[in-house]
Amino acid sequence: MWPWDHVAVAYLAYAVYARARGRRPSDAAALAVVAAAVAPDMIDKPLSWWLAVFPSGRSLGHSAFTAVGVVAITGAVQRRVGAVGFTPAVAIGYVSHLLGDMAYPLLVKDTLSVEFLLWPLVPAVNDPTPAPFTYVAELFAAYLGYLTTPAGATYLVLDLVFLLGTATLWIRDGAPGARWIREWTTDSDEE
Repeated sequence: MWPWDHVAVAYLAYAVYARARGRRPSDAAALAVVAAAVAPDMIDKPLSWWLAVFPSGRSLGHSAFTAVGVVAITGAVQRRVGAVGFTPAVAIGYVSHLLGDMAYPLLVKDTLSVEFLLWPLVPAVNDPTPAPFTYVAELFAAYLGYLTTPAGATYLVLDLVFLLGTATLWIRDGAPGARWIREWTTDSDEE
């Protein structure tokens, strides 16, 4: 999945969770769910592509063991500082990323891949990659090629509808997180 899809899936899942509890996503929860939704890639891609610590872009950050640890640590910190709502946001964001990485190949290539969830018990698939920007360019080119197929065109339409629907929901929710980002970037500019 592309990062924007991970973010949209995570936000939608968290918004449904919040509504089921009679609330709307707060600024803090929205930012936590977005950060957690991209965290597995922010851990694994640099460690694999730039530092060559792992043989794959799906290892440590994509492991179910890491997900459980991240959620447990978030819960412990939340209890310690008395913050409310972070643990569900982090859990939903992180787990939705892992589920998305399982679902996307299943939808696009009809291939189910789950071995990365069991890293390090199951070794990461060795997928040597060229320079990071070259690899991303190759992935994006393959994605654009896929979009020229009938299945790809259908996928694109459905993905755009999904992204626009999720963006509309986010706006209807009051664009949670946007105010904090605006304040943070404004404060940074004034210093």
